[in-house]
Amino acid sequence: MQSAMNIAFGIYPGGLLGDDTGILRPVRPDLPDRVTEALDALQGTGTLSVRAYLPFAATVPQEPPTPADPEACLGPGRGLDLVLPFREPSGSRDGWPEFVRDAVRAHGPRLVSLQICEEPNARLPILDGSIPHVLDALVEGVVAAKREARALGLGLEVGFNAVPVFDPADTFWADLGALADEEFLDCLDYVGLDFFPDVFRPVPAGRLEEAVTAVLTTFRHNDLPRAGIPATVPIRICENGWPTGPGRPERRQAETLEAVVRTVARLADELGVDAYSFFSLRDADSGGERLFSHFGLLRDDYTAKPAFETYRRLIGELGAAHPALARRTGPPA
Repeated sequence: MQSAMNIAFGIYPGGLLGDDTGILRPVRPDLPDRVTEALDALQGTGTLSVRAYLPFAATVPQEPPTPADPEACLGPGRGLDLVLPFREPSGSRDGWPEFVRDAVRAHGPRLVSLQICEEPNARLPILDGSIPHVLDALVEGVVAAKREARALGLGLEVGFNAVPVFDPADTFWADLGALADEEFLDCLDYVGLDFFPDVFRPVPAGRLEEAVTAVLTTFRHNDLPRAGIPATVPIRICENGWPTGPGRPERRQAETLEAVVRTVARLADELGVDAYSFFSLRDADSGGERLFSHFGLLRDDYTAKPAFETYRRLIGELGAAHPALARRTGPPA
């Protein structure tokens, strides 16, 4: 059996999130001390990236950044994995390159990665795939971010993410390939994959590893080549999780997390996967009825579900230093 490779780990620590009905706000506020305590426990002696979202919109009120103060979550061995969703409903890119460059300058050396757009091939109202001209924004944003990072001498990795494509008629990757010129490919450091096996599409018992393998293999060997993205560009799992709640036992969350992470690590060398980030640290509403209310490793009162210990153990066993953190800070204090 192929042995597992070490990968860099991360997590989204905020309580606010979105589902197909809109923004879902946490029933309890973020408690920075409790968040830091949990992140310290997960990280151990390794490194950990902290995922945050800062949306762009010019003609409508912007969605709030989440978490509200992501840099408060940082510390030795932790860096910021910042996402810049493109949420301007008109599709106008006026002000967008400046917004991207400002984000690079504002967060500077605390950034380890910058993701341009959020799921630009997911055509849901709360995601970038529903926005006109999102592919133009994606290409323009990647180039603007990398140019600024290079000008500032930052070892910042710039990329974008997508969700699995199950419709053979979907043209996202081919359309991106038509725009992906030489400079865009030169500026692209990674491509992220958001996927949630056995959440939106049930996976039969005992076939989870097979499903994960199929999604990752298709992403590498079918989707990315259609956009002209070479095999040398790493894949990163940017969002993966499994919610608890009614009919979804907490123990199953832990088992699913273990199976997914070990499958990703087993395939990492073959498919060029270098990082995995869990979604999310805590529930938005542990007593809520909505599916997205229960994705946390912690309940909304910050008490741990079994999956918290599972993720802590996997990070300790399989964790590698995030490339940008390793270059910038050396071993954590």
